[in-house]
Amino acid sequence: MDESSAAATPGEEVHGGIVELVVSRLQGLQEEEGMSTVEYAIGTIAAAAFAAILYTVVTGNSVVGAMTGLIERALSTPV
Repeated sequence: MDESSAAATPGEEVHGGIVELVVSRLQGLQEEEGMSTVEYAIGTIAAAAFAAILYTVVTGNSVVGAMTGLIERALSTPV
């Protein structure tokens, strides 16, 4: 039995396992670097569309009327 086929000591096994873990994590970081420009553009468009819809709903007559009625009722309630 030569030295190259000898079993590794527990310390060597742990060190080798840590190195493998770090290398695999670093490779994962290289594969996924964050959102691309297209993803930012789509997210921005979606946020703007949601804001426009929300603005339309909030400034619509039904919502304004409901809020006005709620405030008038709250102010006219006897204490």
